[in-house]
Amino acid sequence: MDKFLRQTSAHAKTLTDKQNKPFGSAQDKQKLLKIARALIGTPYKYGATPESDGIPKYLDCSSFTQYVYKQIGIDIPRSTILQAAKAGTKIQLSITNYQLLNIGDLLFFRGSKGHYNDELFPEKKVYIGHVTLYIGSNKVLHGSSKKGKISEEKLKNLINKMGNVTIAKRII
Repeated sequence: MDKFLRQTSAHAKTLTDKQNKPFGSAQDKQKLLKIARALIGTPYKYGATPESDGIPKYLDCSSFTQYVYKQIGIDIPRSTILQAAKAGTKIQLSITNYQLLNIGDLLFFRGSKGHYNDELFPEKKVYIGHVTLYIGSNKVLHGSSKKGKISEEKLKNLINKMGNVTIAKRII
């Protein structure tokens, strides 16, 4: 029990900001949304890594989500496959219950550059190639190689193009 309490306490510390306030409040989600929306139109470049200072010149889908979360003090992995495997808490979704999504949730799709990793997903082969940021009202923001920029899209339209969400994760 002692070990569990220490692990839980350590995990809780990773989910607090500099004022020792838990993440996930409505204010945090609105701040995340404001930062993400400010990046709409940023050019897409596969493999782009944002500079540590200033607004990024280029982003891809996973560097976009990593950058947005970093701006509110949360570190998530750089790559799409690692974000799917290691960031946040898995949300149990089905085709009919997308209403369970909250602002800031990460939605993972197979994508044109689908990857899988048996070590990260030993239970089955999970192909991951694209990540989006849910912004509410059944819309997402994402780095789109086809559009060549960070853009907003209706979740339904993206599902029609890419297929259903493979994995959904909640960070805040």
